[in-house]
Amino acid sequence: MASIRFDNVTKRFVDEKNGGMFTAVHGASFEIKDQEFVVFVGPSGCGKTTSLRMIAGLERQTDGDILIDGRVVNTVHPKDRDIAMVFQDYALYPHMSISDNLSFGLKNMGRPASEIKEKVDYAANVLGLSHLLDRKPKEMSGGQRQRVAVGRAIVRNPKVFLFDEPLSNLDAKLRVQMRIELAQLHKRLGATIVYVTHDQVEAMTLGQRIVVMNQGHIQQIASPRELYRNPANMFVAGFIGSPPMNFFDAVLEGNKLRVGDMLLEIPADRVADYQGYNGKDIILGLRPEDIHDIDFAYNIPTHNQARVQVEVVEHLGAENLVYFRVGERMITAKVAGESSITTGDTPTFVFNMDKMHLFDKTTEQRI
Repeated sequence: MASIRFDNVTKRFVDEKNGGMFTAVHGASFEIKDQEFVVFVGPSGCGKTTSLRMIAGLERQTDGDILIDGRVVNTVHPKDRDIAMVFQDYALYPHMSISDNLSFGLKNMGRPASEIKEKVDYAANVLGLSHLLDRKPKEMSGGQRQRVAVGRAIVRNPKVFLFDEPLSNLDAKLRVQMRIELAQLHKRLGATIVYVTHDQVEAMTLGQRIVVMNQGHIQQIASPRELYRNPANMFVAGFIGSPPMNFFDAVLEGNKLRVGDMLLEIPADRVADYQGYNGKDIILGLRPEDIHDIDFAYNIPTHNQARVQVEVVEHLGAENLVYFRVGERMITAKVAGESSITTGDTPTFVFNMDKMHLFDKTTEQRI
């Protein structure tokens, strides 16, 4: 397998609609370690797929260097980069059996029949396809066809596996199943995997590290836990987590935050960190799971509390999502499924300020 490195990589396209140039990726620099599973995540148009295509050689970067296994590959043809790519579309040959689909690339490379059989058998065994090798793609489920697409990459034994939103065409249940299978596959193969998705749940469950992108800029590169606990800015905080983090307009007043009609106390050991913002408008961030129905606020301080007017309740079984307003902002609380709060109630909520995040209102960076 191999490492991958971007050194100040920029990609520009001709903007045919408005004229001039459009920058899809701005000066990206990062390293993916050998055998690491890294996920690129962000909204549509953020530059994640363009980054993946530059690794594959399907797009040529405008500036900067791309290295695979320490070798600069700026001008290396895709077929010579020793990578394998799995696309959103399965792209299987409908008239061929699964065995022939798996072996097609190796046959074109002129590999010996014994080697082809060995590699096809290995991939089929790893992916649970051994009993399906004689079938045609139309006789298989979407999940099985996606496994075949992955199998075509495995038989090549490449240095790097590239996945471009491979689960987008599957239903919710199959996506969960395939996520588990891809994580297990990574452990078996010890492979370097780069995976692109717009789904933050996929990113959080699959990636050892996650590259969060927005408008062509890398916002943060970190482990799922680090992104969740210490987001670099409001974009990352709002993108990672489901439901997303709540944001409140606030004013810092010494050791307290004035949030609408509420006055919330900052943990004593963190007050000194924010003194430069005393008297200023800032943004308070709290995740829905850190806003509690007071009747279920176990093992947390309860002095930061307020009564609110509930607008909507979504019952999800093990938990409920409760929506209410603070000023102009709609706020979400994730409370216990046993909570009896209903639409129109005025319950008391506890705000766990030990889990708060404060952001600069101008730069949107975490303070």
